Amino acid sequence: MGVKENLDDIRERIAKACHRSGRSPDSVALAAVSKFHSRDEILEALQAGHVLFAENRAQEIVDKFPDILAHHAGAAVHFIGSLQRNKVKKILPLVSCIQSVDRREILAEIGKEAAALQKTMPILFELHTGEDSKAGFAGEQSLFEAIDLLSEYPYLRCSGLMTMAPFTREEKPIRDSFRKAIAVRDECVKRYPSLDFSCISMGMTNDFEIAIEEGSTLLRIGTAIFGERA
Repeated sequence: MGVKENLDDIRERIAKACHRSGRSPDSVALAAVSKFHSRDEILEALQAGHVLFAENRAQEIVDKFPDILAHHAGAAVHFIGSLQRNKVKKILPLVSCIQSVDRREILAEIGKEAAALQKTMPILFELHTGEDSKAGFAGEQSLFEAIDLLSEYPYLRCSGLMTMAPFTREEKPIRDSFRKAIAVRDECVKRYPSLDFSCISMGMTNDFEIAIEEGSTLLRIGTAIFGERA
């Protein structure tokens, strides 16, 4: 199937998972992960009415998205990978969210560059909730210490949390990972009532239906939309 057909299939599966969970399909957003896929494939998704994309490599954003964002109203791209400090300045003018804030040093760099651009930058804090996931804040205390620094960076806007479940066919560790993220989110809401933690980015091609059942509001799906890497 082509990109349009794949998107239609994913939207149907999202709707069914939402129905099972007593949720509205409108409560779950979808970021199409276009890493290693061509600009033409992204354009095919745009022609099918999809506008939100995600990349995990800074150079791919720089190579593919300036023209797309300039010529397609509503198109947006999130950064979801491990971000090096020297790449922040390159991607910040292009991205509408950095989902993978996983350490205080990168928070500071994003805050500095956002101020230089005078651009409000939504961010998600990445949690390490699965044994296979090496990135992210491993404990609540280190996460809270990073969140406490937000007051130093007026151009950063907390939008929620992101996590990645372990790569396994067993359902329990996947659910446990997602439930841990939701529990941390709930604690953040209590601890920081003035901040926004409404976005929970979790769920990929192999586990997005479980993620919906556990409360995800933003999915990151690549292979099921664009196929295997070129």
